[in-house]
Order: sequence, then structure tokens, then C-alpha cells
Amino acid sequence: MKSITINGSKRESVGKKATKALRNAGMVPCVIYGGDEPVHFAAHENAFRNLVYTPDAHTVVIDLGKDGTYNAIAQDLQWHPVKELLLHADFYQIFDDKAVTMEIPVKLHGNSRGVLNGGVLKFPNRKLRVKAVPANLPDYINVEISDLKIGMKRQVKELRSDSYEIMHPDTMVVVMVKTSRNAVADDDDDDDEDVPATETSDVAAVKEDA
Repeated sequence: MKSITINGSKRESVGKKATKALRNAGMVPCVIYGGDEPVHFAAHENAFRNLVYTPDAHTVVIDLGKDGTYNAIAQDLQWHPVKELLLHADFYQIFDDKAVTMEIPVKLHGNSRGVLNGGVLKFPNRKLRVKAVPANLPDYINVEISDLKIGMKRQVKELRSDSYEIMHPDTMVVVMVKTSRNAVADDDDDDDEDVPATETSDVAAVKEDA
């Protein structure tokens, strides 16, 4: 998994007055948990752009200069309720031999046969919670959808890997192709278990759950 670096400095004072002064200076107060004791530090708000404004998952290298370097993952980001300002960031320190849990984005590959025939692609779970040691955390989970016809779906059980554990039930649907009024029959569709393109979505749902 790719890492980004956040340069910061350790905080000596963590009171409300010191925190307000940091924010007024464009700094974000932060805490690293997961080690022997919490580490309080601050970093400039611009340092978080590559972490926040991306759909990808990243681990973080927090460089505090003479006070050390920490490998971590973002745990909780708190935002101003009105302004687009990051108010506080919590990180969780990670270690090479300890498994951690992260939300990993799902990437779809291919052009679904069902969509080409007028079906509608439904993508209800764009991220999955994954548990692994840091070296085995994937950048994203690939899902091939080229063979998905109308009424078909991809479930978590089809995405399992020996390298990491997906923390969701086997039957959870990641992506599916539903029928629509514009759907047409698939010329190569000779599988009786597939849902015909002329059926309504309600009927399709019943057959999927059967």
C-alpha cells in the first residue's frame, strides 16, 4: 500500500487556548494512538491534502523531526460543521507484525454485459473493511464485472483472499446489475437461473434472494 508523509511537530501544550492558537495559525492538532502512550502533535492543514482529497487508501508516515517517525493510519478526521476546515485528526500507530483494519476502495473492471444490454449497474459498497498486517493491505480490491448479466451480482465471498480478511458477511452484495425498462435480452443468455431482461426489478429481487 502507498504511504504519504505528514511533517509535523510535537505539541507541548494540549489545552484549549493552545489548540485555538494552533488553528488560528493554520495548524491542525493531532493525536497518535496505539503506542505505549498517546503522541500529541500538530501539522499544517496543507499537509493533509493528499490524505483527504483522494479516493485511495493510504498509510501515513508521520515525521516529527527529532521526536521520531511513526507509521500510522488515519482513524478519525473532525471537520468544521460549516467551513471546509479540518479541526482535528486522530491516527493509529501501526506495526509490521500486527494486523490492522482499514477501509479499502473497490475498483470495477470491464464493461458489464448486462449494462450493455440496458441494465442498470448498482454499486452499493464502494469500500470494504479489510484486516491484515500492513505489508498485505491492498491499495484497492479489483472486481471484474465483464461477465455480469442482468440479475447477476458479485458478493464478498467471491472476493476473499489469502493475504487479507474482508470483515463483511459472505453474502453482502458489492455490485449488481438490475433490470430496467430499456433492457433487452442477452443473445448468449442460456442460463435458466439468470433473471430475464423483461421482468421487473421486484421479480428480479425475489429470484436473486431465492
